Amino acid sequence: MDTLLFVLKSIVLGIVEGVTEFLPISSTGHLIIFENIMGFKSASPNYVEMYTYVIQLGAILAVVLLYWKKIKETIINFFPQKVGYEKSGFKFWFMIFIACLPGAAVKLLLDKPVEKYLMTPVTVAIVLILGGLWMIYAEKRFRNNNLGKQKLSVTPKQALIIGAFQCLAIIPGMSRSASTIIGGWVAGLSTVVGAEFSFFLAIPVMFGYSLLEIIKIGGLTSLPAAELISLVVGFVVAFLVSVAVISQFISYLKRKPLKSFAIYRMIFAVIVLIAGFMGFF
Repeated sequence: MDTLLFVLKSIVLGIVEGVTEFLPISSTGHLIIFENIMGFKSASPNYVEMYTYVIQLGAILAVVLLYWKKIKETIINFFPQKVGYEKSGFKFWFMIFIACLPGAAVKLLLDKPVEKYLMTPVTVAIVLILGGLWMIYAEKRFRNNNLGKQKLSVTPKQALIIGAFQCLAIIPGMSRSASTIIGGWVAGLSTVVGAEFSFFLAIPVMFGYSLLEIIKIGGLTSLPAAELISLVVGFVVAFLVSVAVISQFISYLKRKPLKSFAIYRMIFAVIVLIAGFMGFF
């Protein structure tokens, strides 16, 4: 019965992850809050933290599926000698590499303090509010600052700017999606191009985060059967839900602003804070 309940909680968390990963509302923040609400705990040290990152990787694999044509093209045309540097897969993935560097450095430096002090529902709620206000300001200030590019072509300078903004996503509640989209605006990219770049950027980022967390717990083979089943279930559910969400999100971005997500963040955060003061956490 305990195993079944644990798996059912994992299904709910997988749905939460799949819905929130690509929206600018912080999937990590939502997972932390829902894990606390449902009492999602484990006897294994660091399991919950590892679970949070690994099911996010499941959501990221939805990008691989939906954008496989683009990924395959970058692999086939990887070498510049074949199609030229600008159209080469080497240039595309090199820009992703550049954008990963700032976040990797910040993750290594601040990972332990963040896990120790910031991964609580109340701190997440506060960051959700601050991030929502920042999104509203940034959209007014930078959204129309694009250079007219509608194709996924990024320069080293733009990649570095986006990577620098992505560093903010280490704070639970800030949102990697929101940070990279706003970084794209500042760099002169359109909303859709910035969002799609953030999708591809998430592939190595979340793979790296997940690998670090798995190493922390001593590998997946050290997990009890219930925890391993729960992890697989959450991973698969997050993947399936994300497949449904990504195309809808891109369609939304082509027509409407991000302000509605900022408002949602703040309303949700207020509810969480009230719940915290009432003793639910």
